[in-house]
Amino acid sequence: MVHDTPASGRQPGIDTTVPHSARIWNHWLGGKDNYPVDREAGDRFLEVYPGMVDVARSARHFLARTVRHLAEEENIRQFLDVGTGLPTVDNTHEVAQRVAPGSRIVYVDNDPLVLVHARALLTSAPEGATAYVAADARDPDAIVRHAAGLLDLDRPVALMMLGIMGHIPDAQDPWSLARRLLDALPPGSHLVLSDGADVSRERAVAHDRYAESGAVPYHLRSPARIGRFFDGLELLNPGVVPVSLWRPEPGPFGTPEVVTTYGAVARKPWPAIRAPGPGARSGGAGPAGPL
Repeated sequence: MVHDTPASGRQPGIDTTVPHSARIWNHWLGGKDNYPVDREAGDRFLEVYPGMVDVARSARHFLARTVRHLAEEENIRQFLDVGTGLPTVDNTHEVAQRVAPGSRIVYVDNDPLVLVHARALLTSAPEGATAYVAADARDPDAIVRHAAGLLDLDRPVALMMLGIMGHIPDAQDPWSLARRLLDALPPGSHLVLSDGADVSRERAVAHDRYAESGAVPYHLRSPARIGRFFDGLELLNPGVVPVSLWRPEPGPFGTPEVVTTYGAVARKPWPAIRAPGPGARSGGAGPAGPL
């Protein structure tokens, strides 16, 4: 089952005169859903920082490993993927529904080209469901309102925010925007987030050139500032690390290459159960049974 939910009354047109991050990312991954302006911007970026191809591939593998872990080990059956980008191999619903075919996934993006491809390619297993919401990460209220049409927000949800918060400058408080989305989700929900880190001079210069192209700038942050998105949550091991090093899978090539995008997975904690004070009496069985 597939649902298509614009968050506003009309869709903007596709602007092929300005490069767009989702289409450039598609180009770096070897896809064909991009335009000459995207390929030009992407190739100029690679002239300064050729390692971005490895970053893009590692980020995609990070998505697959984290979704599989959440579905297999944490029994998560609902996913809210904000800033999903153009569909490619191993999209969130494909990974989740291999483990649990009844999983439900809501994709969110603000690029009309992504919407066109989502309609055609983000098709669910018959037992589950997918939906697409045309909305911006800066409007968490709209995201939550429309996601509630498919997801049960009284049950745990995995909030996926991969490579999206770097598009939001500090002045717009991206940490607060992520927190507002998390506040709408119940305990036991998880945050999966990754973003580019300011650990490479070459990558920083490449992003400066990218901004000069007229595209929406991308703001690199220190690993510590990326870690702030997980404040108040229970970080899963190994914490905030280069995405290539988050629980890497065995392979024939040894230790994965360290990339300059950092990420983590964290759980929204359950409220602490307050013990009764001295002399308190119980009228019945509590969480641990009769007193």
